[in-house]
This record gives sequence, C-alpha cells and structure tokens, in this order.
Amino acid sequence: MQLKPLLKGRFQPHWQAGHHLIEQVVSSCITEQRLIPEGEPLMRQGEPLRDLVLVKSGRIAMGHTAMNGRRFQLGTLECDHQLFGEMEFFTGYRCQLDIIAEEPLEVARIDGEQLEQALVAHPKVALFFATAIAIDYQDTVDIFTCRMLYPISYNIALDLYHSHCHHNPVSGFRKGYQEAERFGTTDRVYRRAVKELMDKGLVERGEEGLQIRDLAGLKAFLEQP
Repeated sequence: MQLKPLLKGRFQPHWQAGHHLIEQVVSSCITEQRLIPEGEPLMRQGEPLRDLVLVKSGRIAMGHTAMNGRRFQLGTLECDHQLFGEMEFFTGYRCQLDIIAEEPLEVARIDGEQLEQALVAHPKVALFFATAIAIDYQDTVDIFTCRMLYPISYNIALDLYHSHCHHNPVSGFRKGYQEAERFGTTDRVYRRAVKELMDKGLVERGEEGLQIRDLAGLKAFLEQP
C-alpha cells in the first residue's frame, strides 16, 4: 500500500485534507532507517513479521516460491512511499512474499507495537489502512484471476495493453525466465506464447523488451470471446 492520498474508494474525499495525520502517525512509529544493497531481501517469504517497512523511492521485486520449487513473480514496483508488511501486521500470518531490492534502497522500519497503539488512538488512520489494503487486494485478485482463467498469450497482451495505458500496478522483468514466472509458466511456454503474438503482428521486440506493434489489432485480440 502507498502512504499517499488515495484517489479512489468510498472515503476518497477524506484523504486529501487529512493526509497529514496519516503521515504524522506513521512517521512517529519509525524506529530505524538503513540501506539495503541490491539483491538483498527486505522481507522473506515464511518469516514471522514484527515490523513493517517503508520504502519512499526505489525499485523492488516481489515473488513467491512453492514447495514444489515453482516460482511465481508478481512483478517489479517503482516505490513511491510504499509500505510492506501491512497485511501480515493485521493478520499475524507469516510473510507471503519475498520482497527483494532491485537497486540499493533506503528503508525505514516501522515498529509494529507502536503502530498498533497509534491505530487504536487514531481510528481514522486505521480506516485509511483498511481502504488501501482493500484496493491492493482487488488489484491483486484481478491479476490472479486473469492468470488462471485466460491463456498465456492473452495475459501477455493484456499486460502490454495495461502498461500502454499506464494502468499496470506492477511492471515486468528484462530476463525471459522471470517474465515466464510472472505469468505462472515455464520459459518454453512463455516463448511460444510470445511467438504466437508476434506471428499475428500484434507485438514486437524493442530495445526495452516486448512492445505493442499493432494497438488496434491488440485491442481486437483482447476483446474477442
């Protein structure tokens, strides 16, 4: 979740005027600031969490490894006052994802006990947390349901279209095997799906990776039954 005024949701009008309270409360619970080297984890899957982590800027990657060794990459994120560990803070569950620094990061550690007391004292801040978590939850469910219910080629096309429209909450990777993991499949299946889209003339490879070649054709491909 982001510690910024929320631009959607039922309580949207309340956050613009009252956001200073949210920043003040969260800042009062910061107990440590430190540097995380590139490639190091901010949080590890399966670990119990006592505290939360705030990343004001910088790029991170999120992924989950199953017991059978298969890995799902949620993607990369350019942080803008991003808070991690908020769901585990409320549920008491162990960390669900590996959160990895894609570049050197300065992070702030938020004491969980202090934050608990602060939310009890300031229910409006707790309401902000609930709203932000609900928005993130529904965005994540959208990603997972599309991954499960549609072919790989459709998901790749949809991801490119969302990136074109600046609607993607997360971004991809430069390495093919990581992109395959982001779509919950193997490198071989991912490459075959990309070839299908390229053969249709819908996408092409550019300097920054896969990109849209025929926007109208891509939209028609996504809209077909």
